Amino acid sequence: MVSHKFQFKQFTIFQDRCGMKVGTDGVILGTWTDVKSVDNILDIGTGSGLIALILAQRSPAKIDAVEIDRDAYIQASENIANSPWRSRLKIHHNSIQQYADFCDIQYDLIISNPPFFANAYKPNNHQIALAKHSDSLSQLDILQVTTKLLKPTGKLAIIYPTAAAINFQDIAPTFGLYCDRQLLIKPTATHSVKRIIMELSKHQKPCQTHTLIIEKYRHIYSDEFIALIRDFYLKY
Repeated sequence: MVSHKFQFKQFTIFQDRCGMKVGTDGVILGTWTDVKSVDNILDIGTGSGLIALILAQRSPAKIDAVEIDRDAYIQASENIANSPWRSRLKIHHNSIQQYADFCDIQYDLIISNPPFFANAYKPNNHQIALAKHSDSLSQLDILQVTTKLLKPTGKLAIIYPTAAAINFQDIAPTFGLYCDRQLLIKPTATHSVKRIIMELSKHQKPCQTHTLIIEKYRHIYSDEFIALIRDFYLKY
């Protein structure tokens, strides 16, 4: 059973009204992404507000978080309001397409842990379907929005399963975006790569590739993973 509350060292995530619960994907994306010299951030599909809050702890940047689902928006608003960084975070109840239509800001960093199931069986729970299926937020949607809202010197950070990540890197250059840095994520050393985090920019250069193994063996985290989550997870 998934807990309705996830306690981090400096903030709490309540998630009983969210389709997307706290998970390793969001935590790694938020802790690995480069936030040096970043003044403003856009979090696409914030869900419970997890990634926005991780980035607020790591950076003094101002953060806009966008969420299409009303219940998740309300819960993220509460999580943000109860955090130490509420004055720097603003949440918007819109689709990212709607937000891009009226937004006149360009961002140093755009980040997203997007839904990635396409053409797959959907659960009866509409909220979970919205959070996990890409009908309302496709790769093309993300790239189109990024083209408009990313500064010329900005970065897009995003996570996908391996096949979807390869596809994303294949089509991103069509929108003038190129992968500068990527993290290949493996559950254990003997598993294949399950997720890829990519940082993309508008400037083409060789892509730096790193690998993260989450567990040395069952329930024992690797030193590299602990280094990422040490400032956030209570037991480290």
